[in-house]
Amino acid sequence: MHHEMPAAAQSNAAPKVSGEIRKVDTDAGKITIRHGEIPNLDMPGMTMVFRVASPDMLGKVKAGDQVLFTAEKNNGALTVTSIELVPAK
Repeated sequence: MHHEMPAAAQSNAAPKVSGEIRKVDTDAGKITIRHGEIPNLDMPGMTMVFRVASPDMLGKVKAGDQVLFTAEKNNGALTVTSIELVPAK
């Protein structure tokens, strides 16, 4: 038997999305990212505020940084679960 599954269901890993950090709010534990489409959240590209899974993430980035990140819905809140800098070209 072969069942067609949507790509998101085949992989538990959230896709990496490119974005640009617009604001880092360490006090609130939030980050604002202008991002491309986030397929696993069915979200088009936009600028949005996310929570972060770990406060350590906020120290790695600053406004203007280009990043690759993953985001998931945790307890109803959109949360960045991983983030990495994209090296400047």
